[in-house]
Amino acid sequence: MTTTQNPTPTPDRVPTRPLGATGPRVSALGLGCMGMSALYGESDRAESIATIHAALDAGVTLLDTGDFYGMGHNELLIAEALRTAPAAAREQALTSVKFGALRTVEGGFTGYDGRSAAVKNFAAYSLQRLGADHIDVYRIARVDPDVPIEETVGAIAELVEAGHVRHVGLSEVGADTLRRAAAVTPISDLQIEYSLISRSIEEKILPTARELGIGITAYGVLSRGLISGHFTRDRELAPGDFRGMSPRFQGENLQRNLDLVDRLRAVAEAKGASVAQTAIAWVLAQAERWGADIVPLVGARRRDRLAEALGALGVTLDAADLAAIEEAVPAGAAAGERYPAAQMEHLDSERP
Repeated sequence: MTTTQNPTPTPDRVPTRPLGATGPRVSALGLGCMGMSALYGESDRAESIATIHAALDAGVTLLDTGDFYGMGHNELLIAEALRTAPAAAREQALTSVKFGALRTVEGGFTGYDGRSAAVKNFAAYSLQRLGADHIDVYRIARVDPDVPIEETVGAIAELVEAGHVRHVGLSEVGADTLRRAAAVTPISDLQIEYSLISRSIEEKILPTARELGIGITAYGVLSRGLISGHFTRDRELAPGDFRGMSPRFQGENLQRNLDLVDRLRAVAEAKGASVAQTAIAWVLAQAERWGADIVPLVGARRRDRLAEALGALGVTLDAADLAAIEEAVPAGAAAGERYPAAQMEHLDSERP
C-alpha cells in the first residue's frame, strides 16, 4: 500500500462544468463561504478574503452564500473580496445566493418567508450588500410551507425578467417540488447535501433532476468536516459551532462515523490522496455515474484547506477505486441524522 503525507497538488486551472441545461457554466468546484461568517465558530476575516482570492486565482468561479449567513456579514465579505480582487477574476465570479431565513437579534432562526414581496425585498438587500447589479443564481434556502413553491420561483422569475437575477435555483427540495417549480420557470440547479454519508438524493431527487436537466450543487461534501480526515475523536468545538448540536457529531454517533473515516483513510492512502480529496473526488465522479451536472461546494475557510480541496480535481477514481470507497463507506452507514430534529422538519427533500 502506498501512503502519502502530502495531499495531491492543485491543478493549474480548475475545469468548468455546465450547471444544468439552462444554467451558467461554472467551475467544477465551487466555494461555499458560509463558514467564513457563521456556524463554525470564529473565523479570520483577512484569511477568509485571502482564501476567496486564492480560489478565484485558481479558476473557481462559483461563490455560494446566503443573506442570513452572519445576518449579511457573508455577503459584505464577498463584496470586499471581489472589490479587492484583480478585475479579470472579479469579472469571472458568479454569485449563488440563498434567501428566506428569518432571524432574531440573538441569532435564532424563526422560519422562512417565500412570499413574492418578500423574495423581492430580500433580493434588494442582497444586491446592496454585494455591491452588484445582479445575482447569478438565486434560491430560497428552505421551502416556505405556507407559500406555494410556484409563487416563490415565480417571483424569482420576475427578478430574472427585470435583470436583477440571471438564473433560478432551488435548495433542499424533494422530487415533487422540483417538478412543480420547473413547470413555472427554468431551474438551473438544486443545491442539496450530497456526500458519501448523505446519499438519500440518489433514490428520487437525483434521477428527477437529471430528467429535467437541472444541475446539482452539492454542499456538505465533507459533512461539515466529519469526513475530511482532520476531525479528531477528542476535538472540543468552539462555542456557537453548529456541529455541537449536530447528531452526527454526538457521542457514539461520532465514534461510529469516525470509524468510517478510518476505513476511508486506508483507501485514500492507497491512492496517494488525502481523505478529503478522496471524498470530494467521489462526489465529482458521481456526475459521470448519473449523467448529471454535479458541482461540489467546498467550505474551505483557509488557503491550505482550499488547496487540499482543489487537489481532488487531480484524483482519478476508476471502477475498482469506487468499489473500494463504497465498501469502506456503504450507503446508509452514517450514524445520526444530518440535522437536529427541528431543522429536519424544514427539509422538503426529506419528506416521503
